[in-house]
Amino acid sequence: MNKLSTEAEFRDAVQSEGVTVAVFKTTWCPDCHFIDPFMPEVEEHYKGVITFVEIDRDDLPDVCSELNILGIPSFVAFKGGKELVRFVSKLRKSRDEIEQFLERAVQVSANLA
Repeated sequence: MNKLSTEAEFRDAVQSEGVTVAVFKTTWCPDCHFIDPFMPEVEEHYKGVITFVEIDRDDLPDVCSELNILGIPSFVAFKGGKELVRFVSKLRKSRDEIEQFLERAVQVSANLA
Protein backbone atom coordinates (compact mmCIF):
# COMPACT_ATOMS: atom_id res chain seq x y z
CA MET A 1 0.00 0.00 0.00
CA ASN A 2 1.41 3.35 -1.01
CA LYS A 3 1.80 5.54 2.10
CA LEU A 4 1.05 9.20 1.45
CA SER A 5 2.58 11.87 3.64
CA THR A 6 1.44 15.15 2.07
CA GLU A 7 -1.89 16.73 1.25
CA ALA A 8 -0.74 17.18 -2.37
CA GLU A 9 -0.03 13.43 -2.68
CA PHE A 10 -3.49 12.68 -1.31
CA ARG A 11 -5.25 15.12 -3.64
CA ASP A 12 -3.36 13.71 -6.63
CA ALA A 13 -4.15 10.09 -5.69
CA VAL A 14 -7.90 10.59 -5.37
CA GLN A 15 -8.15 12.39 -8.74
CA SER A 16 -7.60 9.09 -10.55
CA GLU A 17 -10.34 7.97 -12.93
CA GLY A 18 -10.05 4.53 -11.38
CA VAL A 19 -11.21 3.63 -7.89
CA THR A 20 -8.81 4.74 -5.16
CA VAL A 21 -9.40 3.59 -1.60
CA ALA A 22 -7.79 5.71 1.09
CA VAL A 23 -7.13 3.81 4.31
CA PHE A 24 -6.80 6.17 7.27
CA LYS A 25 -4.74 4.68 10.12
CA THR A 26 -2.30 5.59 12.88
CA THR A 27 0.71 3.88 14.39
CA TRP A 28 -0.88 3.73 17.85
CA CYS A 29 -4.22 2.17 16.83
CA PRO A 30 -4.60 -1.55 17.72
CA ASP A 31 -7.52 -2.00 15.29
CA CYS A 32 -5.31 -0.59 12.52
CA HIS A 33 -2.66 -3.20 13.28
CA PHE A 34 -5.35 -5.92 13.30
CA ILE A 35 -5.92 -5.47 9.53
CA ASP A 36 -2.20 -5.40 8.63
CA PRO A 37 -1.72 -9.19 8.22
CA PHE A 38 -4.47 -9.67 5.62
CA MET A 39 -4.48 -6.36 3.74
CA PRO A 40 -1.67 -7.36 1.32
CA GLU A 41 -3.80 -10.33 0.14
CA VAL A 42 -6.85 -8.09 -0.19
CA GLU A 43 -4.82 -5.59 -2.22
CA GLU A 44 -3.55 -8.37 -4.48
CA HIS A 45 -7.11 -9.61 -5.05
CA TYR A 46 -8.19 -6.14 -6.24
CA LYS A 47 -5.02 -5.41 -8.23
CA GLY A 48 -5.92 -3.56 -11.42
CA VAL A 49 -9.36 -2.69 -10.03
CA ILE A 50 -8.63 -0.60 -6.93
CA THR A 51 -5.61 1.48 -6.00
CA PHE A 52 -4.97 1.56 -2.25
CA VAL A 53 -3.29 4.42 -0.42
CA GLU A 54 -2.57 4.75 3.28
CA ILE A 55 -2.77 7.98 5.24
CA ASP A 56 -1.60 8.36 8.82
CA ARG A 57 -4.33 10.42 10.46
CA ASP A 58 -1.75 12.12 12.67
CA ASP A 59 0.33 13.22 9.65
CA LEU A 60 -2.55 14.83 7.72
CA PRO A 61 -4.97 16.18 10.33
CA ASP A 62 -6.38 18.87 8.00
CA VAL A 63 -7.38 16.30 5.36
CA CYS A 64 -8.92 14.11 8.06
CA SER A 65 -10.82 17.04 9.49
CA GLU A 66 -12.08 18.03 6.04
CA LEU A 67 -13.28 14.46 5.40
CA ASN A 68 -14.66 14.08 8.94
CA ILE A 69 -12.45 11.06 9.67
CA LEU A 70 -12.96 10.36 13.34
CA GLY A 71 -12.70 6.60 13.78
CA ILE A 72 -9.75 4.60 12.55
CA PRO A 73 -9.11 2.63 10.55
CA SER A 74 -11.45 4.30 8.07
CA PHE A 75 -11.83 3.39 4.41
CA VAL A 76 -12.97 5.97 1.85
CA ALA A 77 -13.33 5.19 -1.86
CA PHE A 78 -12.82 7.94 -4.45
CA LYS A 79 -13.07 8.25 -8.21
CA GLY A 80 -12.20 11.37 -10.16
CA GLY A 81 -11.77 13.35 -6.95
CA LYS A 82 -15.26 12.53 -5.69
CA GLU A 83 -16.10 10.32 -2.74
CA LEU A 84 -18.00 7.18 -3.73
CA VAL A 85 -18.57 5.39 -0.43
CA ARG A 86 -16.97 5.06 2.98
CA PHE A 87 -16.60 2.41 5.65
CA VAL A 88 -16.27 4.06 9.01
CA SER A 89 -17.26 2.66 12.37
CA LYS A 90 -15.85 2.55 15.85
CA LEU A 91 -15.81 -1.25 15.78
CA ARG A 92 -12.90 -3.46 14.65
CA LYS A 93 -13.22 -4.23 10.95
CA SER A 94 -13.00 -7.81 9.73
CA ARG A 95 -11.57 -8.93 6.42
CA ASP A 96 -15.05 -9.92 5.25
CA GLU A 97 -16.48 -6.50 6.09
CA ILE A 98 -13.62 -4.75 4.29
CA GLU A 99 -14.08 -6.92 1.20
CA GLN A 100 -17.83 -6.22 1.21
CA PHE A 101 -17.05 -2.50 1.31
CA LEU A 102 -14.58 -2.85 -1.58
CA GLU A 103 -17.15 -4.72 -3.68
CA ARG A 104 -19.65 -1.96 -3.00
CA ALA A 105 -17.08 0.67 -4.04
CA VAL A 106 -16.49 -1.16 -7.33
CA GLN A 107 -20.26 -1.44 -7.95
CA VAL A 108 -20.87 2.25 -7.23
CA SER A 109 -18.02 3.19 -9.55
CA ALA A 110 -19.42 0.99 -12.34
CA ASN A 111 -22.87 2.56 -11.95
CA LEU A 112 -21.38 6.03 -12.41
CA ALA A 113 -19.72 5.10 -15.72
